[in-house]
Amino acid sequence: MKATARISHQIPEQDDEELQRVRALIRSLDPTGQRFASVLRDTIDQLLNGEVTGRYDWKTLFKTEKTHAGTLVEINLQREFEFNDGVNMDYKIAGVDVDCKYSQQFGGWMIPPEALGHICLLVWADDYKTRWSAGLLRIRSEWLNGGNNRDLKLTVKAEHRNKIQWLWQDAELPENVLLHLDPATRSAILSPSSGQHRVNELFERVQMKRIGRGVVRTVAQQYDYMARVREAKGRARTVLRERGILIPGHYSKHQAVARALGAPVPEAGELVSFRVVEVKPHHGDRPRVELDGRQWVLADAADPVEPGPFLPKHTAA
Repeated sequence: MKATARISHQIPEQDDEELQRVRALIRSLDPTGQRFASVLRDTIDQLLNGEVTGRYDWKTLFKTEKTHAGTLVEINLQREFEFNDGVNMDYKIAGVDVDCKYSQQFGGWMIPPEALGHICLLVWADDYKTRWSAGLLRIRSEWLNGGNNRDLKLTVKAEHRNKIQWLWQDAELPENVLLHLDPATRSAILSPSSGQHRVNELFERVQMKRIGRGVVRTVAQQYDYMARVREAKGRARTVLRERGILIPGHYSKHQAVARALGAPVPEAGELVSFRVVEVKPHHGDRPRVELDGRQWVLADAADPVEPGPFLPKHTAA
């Protein structure tokens, strides 16, 4: 038996110094989990490849694509966090060999026999539930179900999942907006033959929701998909501004506008749309923002449509 395997049988999880070192380093690199969640969102979008395929639903992936998901998660996490290559496992984190295992089904991590005694980074993300988790477990044979597949991979017994040291548990996954729309709205967005018209429909019909670039890419199905949003004749910001709809991005000045109005604030790689009107007496003390030298508030259904202001010019910050 390897030394690491012998040690794992002797040390309780909370006293496992190597595991705690790995946990501390990952949490220091990503205190909120936002970077980790973004990697998972981007990886799922990468598999769906909506720009080319128009797909937005995990169920439409081929079996080979689903099998490849774990490898892509491992690769993309390593790129994001710059983990060193491991000796026997995927990564070297805080000087410790760590294997990475992803499953779209909670508890479905496939553990290879060579991971016994080693620490595994167990990752789960579910696009339908919009949730994800990631935790650490030093693998012990008595905590595993027997393998009945050709490569003898094992799974963690349900009664021993409480041994996992969670980094983040049941956290919010950036939403796959298209997946969660009602069918009628989704059809209205995706039906136009023009990618530009589809993008315009997206931001007119899906307001007050953070929308990731992967959604825009899937709707536009064009290489220069973000150009469909920018200010220019026929583009979404220009067309929809005439109807009072603004589309701020993740730039700091745009975030400040959304925050001041009490709208969802777009994070990195996201946009959000909402309709505004110029302040009227009946708006009372509703949150407002000054744009183009006038005061604006979020519109409600009773407010008539009127042209909106320009968003502030932004830098890359």
